[in-house]
Amino acid sequence: MDACVFDLDGVLVDSEPVWEEVRRAFVADHGGTWQPDTQSRLMGMNTSEWAAYLRELGVRMEPDEIARGVVAQMAARYRDEVPLMPGAVAAVRRLSDAGTLGLASSSPRQLIDVVLDAAGLTECFAATVSTEEVPRGKPAPDGYLEAARRLGVDPRGCVAVEDSSNGLRSAHAAGMRVIAVPHPRYPPAPDALALAWRVVPALDALTPESLTWVKSPD
Repeated sequence: MDACVFDLDGVLVDSEPVWEEVRRAFVADHGGTWQPDTQSRLMGMNTSEWAAYLRELGVRMEPDEIARGVVAQMAARYRDEVPLMPGAVAAVRRLSDAGTLGLASSSPRQLIDVVLDAAGLTECFAATVSTEEVPRGKPAPDGYLEAARRLGVDPRGCVAVEDSSNGLRSAHAAGMRVIAVPHPRYPPAPDALALAWRVVPALDALTPESLTWVKSPD
């Protein structure tokens, strides 16, 4: 294995319930209508994509205004408390002691930096990517490919750690082997989960020994 690339939301941070609460309230407060499949559709979208989608739900604002409003509310919530997933800090530190780590997240850069700083994990990652910084969000592979480029490694020599359907599809499309850590409240679709090389119940199962035999194709 050349590197391990983590997702953030739903893997290291239990943020999906917070995102849903904040965006659902924002839509309701600004004249829109939340749909039954809205949360699953939003997972993995980059900022410009989900802001445009909320406008399609009837929010009477421009996408850049929507994005600023939602991200400001998320940052305020994180300043009160970052809801880290069980075992997140230990897993990152355990793997960073053994090899190179990257991060490819759909969160805005502002929130990535707030979370990693609050968790004391900033120095554990050799490269971090927000899908704001690439043309397309997940399920497109752009974020994972950019993470591999910044790390200076072949994506085929990387393992990705993901939880969502769009995240699993994104990492797989980038050519990475994907470890799925399904979120109990937002489990991935069966077809997306089938793309995983390995499925683990929690971050405690991630150890250097469990990843060392993965090699790039010849």
